[in-house]
Amino acid sequence: MGSLEEIAAWAWARHHNEWSWWIRPFFLLPWCWFAWRRSVAGLALTLLALVTSMAWFPTPEVPSAMTVAVLAAERDYLLGPWGPAKVAVALLVPVSLAALAAAFWRRSFAWGLVVLNAMVLAKIAWTFVVFTPAGALHHLVPAGAGLLGCNLALALALALAWRRRAARR
Repeated sequence: MGSLEEIAAWAWARHHNEWSWWIRPFFLLPWCWFAWRRSVAGLALTLLALVTSMAWFPTPEVPSAMTVAVLAAERDYLLGPWGPAKVAVALLVPVSLAALAAAFWRRSFAWGLVVLNAMVLAKIAWTFVVFTPAGALHHLVPAGAGLLGCNLALALALALAWRRRAARR
């Protein structure tokens, strides 16, 4: 196995494959499901899948110029100086995931949808702060599609739950 730097470089090169951008929002669905089922093991596996997903796809032969620019801005942001504001923003990720899990753990579809939408919209807003406007718009398509897909899937799950509940009465 290579050094940590070599592994990070290998994973970062694969992160240039935009398929990893498209699938990442959909990890929120198993996250919600396992929270609903109160499965800590399922939540842990989903978290592991989420953090490794950037390396699942092959390195693109020629990544788009916009992808390279967006990821360069992300890298500059992450490797730049860290102050209290940047730490607070970074802490939003685990706090948001915990809030999303808590909402579904407590069986609240409504709060779950609020938290899920707030998370993704905050991520989209963050891209407009860190990336160029063109880069943020490039990232907006997979993030927006993921948000729409997650909302539709959760709305379908809620409708099915209501149907099952009505059928039992």
